[in-house]
Amino acid sequence: MSNTARPDAPAALEVTTWSLEQTSPDDLVPAAVPEGDLRIVRAEVPLPEFSRFLYASVGGDLRWSDRLSLTYAQWREILERPGVETWVAYANGTPAGYVELDPQPDGAVEIMYFGLVPAFRGRRIGGHLLSYGVARAWDLAERWPGREATKRVWLHTCSKDGEHAMANYLRRGFRLFDTRVETEEDAPTPGPWPGAYGA
Repeated sequence: MSNTARPDAPAALEVTTWSLEQTSPDDLVPAAVPEGDLRIVRAEVPLPEFSRFLYASVGGDLRWSDRLSLTYAQWREILERPGVETWVAYANGTPAGYVELDPQPDGAVEIMYFGLVPAFRGRRIGGHLLSYGVARAWDLAERWPGREATKRVWLHTCSKDGEHAMANYLRRGFRLFDTRVETEEDAPTPGPWPGAYGA
């Protein structure tokens, strides 16, 4: 019996995941505000259609896949949790990227998702959007009565993310506290619609 993998078997992909944190608002080192018409607005109405659009548009070429199979009800459950916030960057009125904040026990806030739509990468938008999102994580309790003050802001990034992601996090004042290497199936995602990337 041959040990050769079947031609149709999914390829294995070695993925390194880094965990980073800030433990004080003073850790944040804001990026410069880019020139042009750029606004960052909170999407205050939990809307699965819009959140899924952002997720697929930002993560389609980065192989984000963990939420693609969620039902509408599951999306609503995530977005309607008290303290969950989505902040969207608009460049000339067009959604350019987003930050999703996930409140957790003991005053922790995770930056659950962050990134830019491919067409807007390389325009110095990412540093400003991350700076703004981290600042909103630190003052999240001010918008949610009964929520304890934020004591820690943290996130994961991995080797599948954009090539400048880690450098952006480090420049904003995040510190590495954990590194893990795992193997997973290399399953490309379709982006915002089938064939959007790599076709």
